Amino acid sequence: MKASQGIEIEKKYDVGNDATVPALEQLPGVARVGTPHTAVLEAVYFDTDRHALAARRITLRRRTGGIDAGWHLKLPPEAQTGSGTEPQQRRELHAPLGQPDVVPDNLLARVQAYLRGTEVAPVVRLETRRTTHPLYGEDGAHLADLADDEVEATRLHHEPADEQPQRWREWELELVNGSPDLFGPAEQLLAAAGARPAGHASKLARALGSAANGSGEQEVESPAALLAGKKAPAAAVVTVYVAEQLRQLFSGDAAVRLEEPEAVHDMRSATRRIRSVLAAYRKLYRAVPVRRLRDELGWLGHLLGEPRDAEVLLGRLRDHLDDLPPGEGTDAAREQVERKAGAAFDAGYRRLQAALQSERYFRLLDNLEDFCRQPPVLSQAVAPGRSVTAKVVEKSARRLRRSQKAAAHARRGTAHENALHQVRKDAKRLRHVAESAGLVRGKRARKVAKAAHRQQRILGDFHDAVIARNLLQSLEAGHMLPEPKAEALAALRIRQAELMDRAEAKYRKARKKSRGLLKPRVI
Repeated sequence: MKASQGIEIEKKYDVGNDATVPALEQLPGVARVGTPHTAVLEAVYFDTDRHALAARRITLRRRTGGIDAGWHLKLPPEAQTGSGTEPQQRRELHAPLGQPDVVPDNLLARVQAYLRGTEVAPVVRLETRRTTHPLYGEDGAHLADLADDEVEATRLHHEPADEQPQRWREWELELVNGSPDLFGPAEQLLAAAGARPAGHASKLARALGSAANGSGEQEVESPAALLAGKKAPAAAVVTVYVAEQLRQLFSGDAAVRLEEPEAVHDMRSATRRIRSVLAAYRKLYRAVPVRRLRDELGWLGHLLGEPRDAEVLLGRLRDHLDDLPPGEGTDAAREQVERKAGAAFDAGYRRLQAALQSERYFRLLDNLEDFCRQPPVLSQAVAPGRSVTAKVVEKSARRLRRSQKAAAHARRGTAHENALHQVRKDAKRLRHVAESAGLVRGKRARKVAKAAHRQQRILGDFHDAVIARNLLQSLEAGHMLPEPKAEALAALRIRQAELMDRAEAKYRKARKKSRGLLKPRVI
């Protein structure tokens, strides 16, 4: 069963036991406060023995009582920015209660990239007496809830065994249908009543205390901090870009495990971006660790490529088969295409799923996080990022210009097709490098990335047609085919040749259009 999900926007406050909830109807836009209602909630939080989830601000719990009993998984914001005083905005997923000690698979899949083969178990039990004050607007809309929580937290399987439960009180203002503009006036009103911004991100974090960082995990500094000013060092540009792609890779990992649409494509794109940037900026780092990372990213990219290429091929040929006249030949061609490409997709996906459970994959994730936390930099990594990124983009642009010339002079046929495929790969690399440069170079770098992406996309269509044509040729060869089926396969093959010609014409126009943008001194 698929987990339901939503976005939680809230802010927490520490308060003393003698604090009184103020007159909340004084808040701008609040017309009335509904009748408070009280519920007793019991939640058991699950994590590894080293608190790998808590260290990343991820909470996994099973809660009974209240209106939202069930399993809850709260994921951290996609990027940590700002001062930490802003309201928390987190994605929350729900699943039915089920068995007390059996985490639903559809939630567990979301955190496998963080668990990396380690089992989860109960770590904290929270008992909360919650009194909720609903806030309504003039039109009757439910704007927000102020929860007044009296909390008792017990750490499970923890030494010393006689440790006393922790107790505290906190207020939690959570939006329902209201605007974040409510938080500013609310903070003033709650502060006057004795509240102060919470010193913890979650109840679990307060219950665990310093143990929440027991795994040694650390967040990468925010982009605003690393890239502050025009003199941000070159290595900071790479760190910020790789960290963002790593977040995308984690998101893709969960989606691939759950077989969501476009999941393999998204994860493959993040993998390729990291690999491209590590290659382009490799001179900033010690050679061995970066080479190993690139090799392992190549391994992962190959595994992602198998099902993705088969998926694209199958979707392409299905569309073209739909354009053929219905009949015996089209049906026979469809059956053979589905069998051939479908088998390749299924086999590739199985290999990918197995790899995502392997020690090799988990080690790659460890090493990528280590790279972001402690980059293996050389002395030139402190050079200004603006000048280094300009040189790296120019080098990638020269590489693309060389491959474009080689393709223009290649003999027609396989050599020409391979040369255009190299142009596509070099355009992709330039796009990724220009994206990273955009962090400090802005609009000009983004224009270069857009131009490179245009060529990459067009030549991607060309390459997809080549792969489809090759498959169709293999289906036509080797044995006598019934005439209707042979005609259908031939029609599909001819369609691919037409699409190849069309894509190549588009590429020539795109290349000509971007010639001024990709000339020497690109940015």
